[in-house]
Amino acid sequence: MSDITRQLIPDARAFLTELAETNTREWFQTQKARYEAELRHPAEALLKEVADYLRPHHPSLQGKIFRPQRDLRFSKDKTPYHTHLHLLWQLPQHPGCGVFFGIDPDGARIGGGIMALKGATLSRWRDTVAGQPLTRAYPTAGLAQVAGHPNPRDSGFADELAALMDILALKGFQPKAPELKRVPTPHGQSHPHADLLRRKSLTLWRAVDPVPPPDPVATVCSATLVLAPLFTLLQPILADPVAA
Repeated sequence: MSDITRQLIPDARAFLTELAETNTREWFQTQKARYEAELRHPAEALLKEVADYLRPHHPSLQGKIFRPQRDLRFSKDKTPYHTHLHLLWQLPQHPGCGVFFGIDPDGARIGGGIMALKGATLSRWRDTVAGQPLTRAYPTAGLAQVAGHPNPRDSGFADELAALMDILALKGFQPKAPELKRVPTPHGQSHPHADLLRRKSLTLWRAVDPVPPPDPVATVCSATLVLAPLFTLLQPILADPVAA
């Protein structure tokens, strides 16, 4: 961990707490130099250090900082700035997957997964969760029967994903709630994996314990390695089929 990233979490929390109390363009402009020194530059250093460490596992790893300005065009809330700092590392080997790091006045969180399932990817997700066969990179034979769902069309994907999410929960990673209230048609409301079918994203998060002050680089790299089985499991759904 470099000196510039060491203070990122406490400095960002202090800045964002003040921003939440006085969220105006005038205040932000007076604090612009502080934002650059205490948030943006350390965040850029964190992006680079994490990418350098993980590049042997994830070649061409891409990182970005989300801009502080809010999009006010369709929002009733006209406060101009986000009161959080969000970073993303995109994983080219697992298109659509990413690792996320967020800081707000209440603390810091680390997470990973798919931010948005849409179009053909969403259709593949629902078909596969519902039991349509999916070509996989490693065998899963028997999972459906062991889990008590002997449907011969079941690829085992949903059972394996549910089991993996249980394992990751033991490591502190909890999923965000599904976006939909009801299971989309034509799938039944009593489907054994209704929770997965109601999703239009899949991200798992855990809080970053602020005591003692954590090493942000180690926090992100460790989470990326812990979540690697999730990225691997999701890859066949995220990748476009290769034409025969």
